[in-house]
Amino acid sequence: MDEQREEVQNENIENNTTETVKTKKTSKKPLILYLAFTIILSTVCSFISVKIALKESKKQVVVYQQPQSNTENVQVSTENDISSIVEKIVNSVVEVYTETVSYSTFYGEYVNEGAGSGVIYSTDGYIITNNHVIEKATSIKVTLTNGEQYDAELIATDNVSDIAVIKINVDNLPAVVLGNSDNLKVGQYCIAIGNPLGTLGGTVTNGIISALSREVTIDGQKMNLLQTNTAINPGNSGGGLFNYNGELIGIVNAKSGGTNIEGIGFAIPINYAATIAKELIEKGYVEGRPQLGIKGTEINSIQQAWNYSVNSYGIYVSELVTDSAKNSGLQIGDIITMLNNEDVTTFEKLKGVLSQYQAGETVELTVARGKDTVIIKLMLEQKK
Repeated sequence: MDEQREEVQNENIENNTTETVKTKKTSKKPLILYLAFTIILSTVCSFISVKIALKESKKQVVVYQQPQSNTENVQVSTENDISSIVEKIVNSVVEVYTETVSYSTFYGEYVNEGAGSGVIYSTDGYIITNNHVIEKATSIKVTLTNGEQYDAELIATDNVSDIAVIKINVDNLPAVVLGNSDNLKVGQYCIAIGNPLGTLGGTVTNGIISALSREVTIDGQKMNLLQTNTAINPGNSGGGLFNYNGELIGIVNAKSGGTNIEGIGFAIPINYAATIAKELIEKGYVEGRPQLGIKGTEINSIQQAWNYSVNSYGIYVSELVTDSAKNSGLQIGDIITMLNNEDVTTFEKLKGVLSQYQAGETVELTVARGKDTVIIKLMLEQKK
């Protein structure tokens, strides 16, 4: 009997144990399903968020943002459209074409053609350009943006400032509006218009003012110029440099050239250029500019020295023009080698040294005359 009870008890224990185990196994299923659902939902939400973010990022490219997260302060880059400015000023810039007669012992007399630019200074036909554009020209022609071409008259020129004024007989021309170059700032936007390569009249380039009052030596002449990274090429000389108000701020006159040199151009500040132009128009010269009062030839080779029967390099005096030169003791055939003990054996050096003096001052010339060296005192006269 006791054995039967014990068997019944054991059987009950086993049944209870089985039921307990079954109950525990059944309780784990909802938990697993919940976790799986949560993971799937989280993944879907993350995917949707990334897609939305990528879609929003394509709407605009932010190049600058304030150091705060407020998106209302975000600035988006925009391209400056200068077409309306150019439209107002492009007709005030002209093309300038020249012919110069030269001579060589081999070819004889021949004609050189040159090209540059100019800006219309007044409605009645006065045009500002560079001295080096029209220097020694026997013929000057001006072409307007509408294609019409006119013969131009040389009014006056100044080699120290590299400014010249020419004139065409046309009225109601679109004259430039003068700006104030004294108010310019480094980094300010600017526009250059000219005739690069002598074939591309009306070409427009833009950039910034890179430096103010840059001292540059051009053809032996020291000048204080505006520096710009605006594209400048041969033929741009005499053209205009404008601000973004369409005002003329400079006369383009040079570019730094050489291997690997780009983005360095120069212009004469308009406050200085306009003052010179006004004097050239009113007087025909710039007050105080000196001259030696001679005509001559540069002797810089053995062949030239042989041709002129001289023994030295320098400026060969072929004609005495002013009274001061005639009364100084200079003679035709003299070779000028020094001015106040500074070397002036080339016209470029002579021009640079002369620019340091004013009309009315007396200078000392060192002259080679045959085998002798002669010292001549000469009063510089006003250049007209």
